[in-house]
Amino acid sequence: MDVLIDVDGPVAVVTLNRPAKLNAITPDMAAALRACLGRVDADPAIRVAVLTGAGERSFCVGSDIRELDEYATPWEFRNRGDYGDAVRALRKPIIAAVNGYAYGGGLELAMACDIRLAAETATFAAPEIKLGWIGGSGQSALLAHSVGPGNAATMLLTGDPVDAGRALSWGLVTDVYPQEKLVPAALELAATIAKRPPIAAQTAKANLKAAYSMPLDQAIQYERDLQTVCFATQDAAEGRAAFAERREPVFEGR
Repeated sequence: MDVLIDVDGPVAVVTLNRPAKLNAITPDMAAALRACLGRVDADPAIRVAVLTGAGERSFCVGSDIRELDEYATPWEFRNRGDYGDAVRALRKPIIAAVNGYAYGGGLELAMACDIRLAAETATFAAPEIKLGWIGGSGQSALLAHSVGPGNAATMLLTGDPVDAGRALSWGLVTDVYPQEKLVPAALELAATIAKRPPIAAQTAKANLKAAYSMPLDQAIQYERDLQTVCFATQDAAEGRAAFAERREPVFEGR
């Protein structure tokens, strides 16, 4: 199978499993990824996902270019099921463990995740310009938010790769690890997030996404409304009770 999902308690690891092709994504593979992410959202026992690539060379190099000519018209290409959209639509927190090349749509996949961790050997690029087009799944907007307009322009206009150290200094990734420690670090972070109340975690994610597009006053009011929703949950009552009783809380997503 070209996309694998492994669920261990509250954490699901989704792996792009086409290492011989650098985890390039075919239309069928995109559909399988959307199905895996749909399972993550639908299963209340899963609280956090980790997205990574099989092998040590590549996280994902985007769409398989050889498959692009299979679209009958540009309009059909425009309306394809986009894998970046599927990651951004996920309600639950998702961590990218970038184990190698994150190029083109692979870069967009990583940026669609809430947190990005990278192997020391990882590289990031927006190489579409070298082939005559540009990214189409939020590449410009997400890069500008992550690394600033000047650094985004450098990546978008040259198409050249950025190494993990520079990605860290630019804020494109949160941490960099030796290859063998990357996925364990991602799983450790996922386990920490999974201990948090799931409604609050999903609400915090929604609030952060909204903050990108709202004026400050509206963003603060929206946050206050979401805070009120969370405050009314059983998990919030459990958190207050556990604090008063000096014990660890047990959150059930209610």
